[in-house]
Amino acid sequence: MKSLCQLLMLGLLLVLAGCATGPGSTQAPSVNPEAQAVAVYHIGVDDQLQVSVWHNPDLSVSVPVRPDGMITVPLIGDVQAGGRTPEQVAAEIKEKLQAYVRDPQVAVILTSLRSHEYLSRVRVTGAVRTPVSIPYRQGMTVLDAVLAAGGTTEFAAPDRTELYRKSGDATQSYAIRLDSILQKGNLTTNYPVQPGDVITVPQRAF
Repeated sequence: MKSLCQLLMLGLLLVLAGCATGPGSTQAPSVNPEAQAVAVYHIGVDDQLQVSVWHNPDLSVSVPVRPDGMITVPLIGDVQAGGRTPEQVAAEIKEKLQAYVRDPQVAVILTSLRSHEYLSRVRVTGAVRTPVSIPYRQGMTVLDAVLAAGGTTEFAAPDRTELYRKSGDATQSYAIRLDSILQKGNLTTNYPVQPGDVITVPQRAF
């Protein structure tokens, strides 16, 4: 099992190396606001929705999105939510409620984005205690991600750490001085991470 994990990590490193546009840049990676904030969110399985019908509290419910992508609303039954925006779901509920309620005013609010954490992750591979894939959260940095992986092993070459970030069809790599961050508190290369980033800590040469 251990050798299989090592082969999988080696394969990932080779893929990333092949995609990178060049050697690790010493420039700080640019922050893409669109990568950190989803402009149009599509509802996913396990998301929690609050359906509110103005002046009709009996029709207002808090419901999870089922594995089939549906939610159940009083009076009208099942409504497709998965893969749609809250506005689209609200519009369908309003249309169906018009058979029962005069001019219904419907709002659909996401109260828990449970599916989104599986789509926006940061991965840490290589010579760390526990290679991990962790949900992205706003404000997360390289150090946060490495600590979530248990830190580096005794075989690591932390100052050759690379941050890989996809930009369009290319993958850019950025040099991370992880030893300086961990041992000296020098946070110059403790860059903010973005969803989809991969941080790789190589082993030192023997």
